[in-house]
Amino acid sequence: MPAKNPRINVVLEKPLYEAIKRIAKKEGISISLKARDLLREALEIYEDRILESIASEREKTFRRENALTHDEIWKDRPGSPQGK
Repeated sequence: MPAKNPRINVVLEKPLYEAIKRIAKKEGISISLKARDLLREALEIYEDRILESIASEREKTFRRENALTHDEIWKDRPGSPQGK
């Protein structure tokens, strides 16, 4: 029966494999699940770093006098208190 989720094969150095194996055993889950969880967490951190970099660049050009207020953004929008 084919697997529901896509799969990948990864070659690990022995110390990395042993570390994941040890953590998985301690948590009572499979090595595969622990590796998946660690990859997911690493991707979140990676994305956070990219978004932080984008925000930092945008912050350099931010001028408060050109910014819109909350009311200016939401006025005349259906469902907003200002747009009723």
